[in-house]
Amino acid sequence: MPVVTMSGNIASGAREVGEAVARVLGVDFVDQQLMVQAAQRCGVPVGSVAEHDERYASFRQRVSAVLNAFLERSAVASGADPLTGATGLEGILSRTYAEMAAEHEEPQISDQLYLKTITAIIGELAATGDIVILGHGSQMMLAGLPRVLHVLCVAPQKLRAHRLAEREGIGLEEATRRTVESDRARAAFYRKFWKVEVENPNLYDLTIETSRLPYDLAAELVATAARARAANGPPAATEP
Repeated sequence: MPVVTMSGNIASGAREVGEAVARVLGVDFVDQQLMVQAAQRCGVPVGSVAEHDERYASFRQRVSAVLNAFLERSAVASGADPLTGATGLEGILSRTYAEMAAEHEEPQISDQLYLKTITAIIGELAATGDIVILGHGSQMMLAGLPRVLHVLCVAPQKLRAHRLAEREGIGLEEATRRTVESDRARAAFYRKFWKVEVENPNLYDLTIETSRLPYDLAAELVATAARARAANGPPAATEP
């Protein structure tokens, strides 16, 4: 039952390696976009999801079921739905690093509600195993669990800007600006919620420099480590 969290700055390769890891392991890959889509579909009959292949549709249903269960428990606990249905949940899940890190006098969604919601959802998705989770604090929310592998992807900022420019069809100057802003917001997000430096190697089991390794080879390394972690757990601590 491998569970892998993939982390990295924008255009670091974390998404590409994570998707490849999921294919190699034959498990599901979940990111912010999929969870937002599932939140939008809360309450929609399972049989109506038919525009994708059977396995992907099944996983969308799995995510939707987790989100629905969360909403139901929230409603029971409070006597009313504190998230105002799928729309409120969608709003929480769709927040960017910049939005979550920003300080507002009257935030639309409190830090406590955000953290409680996203932690519960990611925890439930990871509980059944067989999943690769991309970003948004998953390595912190699942820290300490014995059979979860935490992976950080890194690459030089200049290379990431070139990757982003090519991927988004934008100029290099704009891509550079976006990488700088995204890096700043991501770092602020982790300092705000967990008081950590997000690229501290001690937060991860494996760090991959994607300018030195192709994505497919990186995915094979992560998959090998994930299988070992799932089978054996982390190595026992030794005295220094």
